[in-house]
Amino acid sequence: MSVSEKSISILNDLTEINNDRVAGFEKAIADINDENIDLKAIFQQYSAQSRKFSQELTAIVAGYGEDVETGTSVSGTLHRAWIDVKSLFGGSDRVSILSEAERGEDAIKAAYKLALEDGNLSTDALETVSKQAQEIKSAHDAIKALRDAAKIAN
Repeated sequence: MSVSEKSISILNDLTEINNDRVAGFEKAIADINDENIDLKAIFQQYSAQSRKFSQELTAIVAGYGEDVETGTSVSGTLHRAWIDVKSLFGGSDRVSILSEAERGEDAIKAAYKLALEDGNLSTDALETVSKQAQEIKSAHDAIKALRDAAKIAN
């Protein structure tokens, strides 16, 4: 695989995981009860963030004249299915919601780390992915802090 093909593959993978993140946060928003209403705004913010990231990544891929990935990954679909199962078993308390959100943030943070370590991104893609990775890390850290605070409150 040439560098540009590898770069396209990495960018499409990041697009998929951002789409998974949007779907995961939207699922969580739909399941949140009134006592955790503050989480809806936070999750909406991060969902919008991933929509923006997907658009930025697909613009780079389209600029190469390549096929753009617009779906979600198989692992993301399984992740959302796991959320569905968890909600059936009463996993709607604040700690559970935030723990699941952090698990998702761990996954996207790891995907960005791998993309940056791979060394196959073009200069423009590297700049965009680096910027996005910093924002993903900030989001992860914010959700982790909320989860830790919720654990202490219990």
